[in-house]
Amino acid sequence: MKKPIRSALVSLAGIVLLALLAGCDAASEAAAPTSGATTEAGHDEAMLKLSDEEIARAGIRIERLKAVPVTNALEVTATIQPNQDRFARIAAPVEGRIVSVSTPLGAVVQAGQTLAALESVALGEASSTLMAARAAHRIAEADFKRAETLQAEEIIAQKDYLRARAEFDKANAELRAAQDRVRVLGANPASAGRTGAQLVVTAPFAGTVVARKATVGELASPSEPLFTIADLSNVWIEASIAETQLARVRLGSHASVSVSAYPGELFEGRVTYVAATLDKDSRTVAARIEVENPDGRLKPEMFATARIEAAGTQPTNELLTVQNDSIILLHGQPTVFVAEGDHFEPHPIEPGEKYGDRTVVKSGIVAGDRIVVSGAYALKARLLKSQISDAH
Repeated sequence: MKKPIRSALVSLAGIVLLALLAGCDAASEAAAPTSGATTEAGHDEAMLKLSDEEIARAGIRIERLKAVPVTNALEVTATIQPNQDRFARIAAPVEGRIVSVSTPLGAVVQAGQTLAALESVALGEASSTLMAARAAHRIAEADFKRAETLQAEEIIAQKDYLRARAEFDKANAELRAAQDRVRVLGANPASAGRTGAQLVVTAPFAGTVVARKATVGELASPSEPLFTIADLSNVWIEASIAETQLARVRLGSHASVSVSAYPGELFEGRVTYVAATLDKDSRTVAARIEVENPDGRLKPEMFATARIEAAGTQPTNELLTVQNDSIILLHGQPTVFVAEGDHFEPHPIEPGEKYGDRTVVKSGIVAGDRIVVSGAYALKARLLKSQISDAH
């Protein structure tokens, strides 16, 4: 009786095993593609094939990657500002009414040139005080000289001589005070009697009138500048240096500046200032480059690009670089497109430092690869569109 039972159990086990094996084979067949390998299908999703006409329409240009000499210079954006050592906002030293304006906006002026004239009650009073002090001084001086002569001949008493001398000293002090008052109000004490209440505003140095608010008939105030004068023969190029780049900048470093107004032209200068403190918000340090501007072509507030020779390293290096426009962000990863035969394939890369319009590539592509240097954004749009279509 035991033998038939054992045989039945063995047969049942064999049936179950065969069923399991059959199920595994079916699952394997269902998972496998019918036309090829899955890896090839996934690889094809990231590749784009374009016709010659589509390539031309998208403006795609290809460059073979190779190591090129790169000048070890730091490139930063900057703005042009007037030289603050030769920049002045000129206000009336005393309140008064403007009676004439002799200098238009944009005029080139010389040191001491008259810009405007105004009449001031305060200056008129100070001029009158000065004239009275001069008259009193002349009388006191004459009395003192006469007393000095009489005292030498022992004609007058000593106390009369000392009184005359004291009056003369007092007249001297009052005259100096009156002269100082006129001088503080911006007038020349020597001409105060002739000009009366009229005051002229003059240029402190040679330069260009870059702002003018003076208008005939208006009231001028010491708190409101009438003119702004800048000597633009030397300008400041103000830039912000990133904290990570600070070690490469030194006082006296040579720099070249370019502006979009004059393509292909460089203006040479030197770094004359690096700030002692860091801006906590931008994490940058202010730096200044001084550039000679004798013809005045560099204008304040122009945007500029400054290339500063880096300190402490070799002037040139052989590096793998690509144009900045070659690099796109694809799914958050810096990427370039590589031409593979008649296909274009995205390659994630690790970018390094920027040198002008080129970026160093640390990894992801190798010398000899054919890189898309123009039209990368058009390829990115096509790739994303195809991926969205496949998803639906």
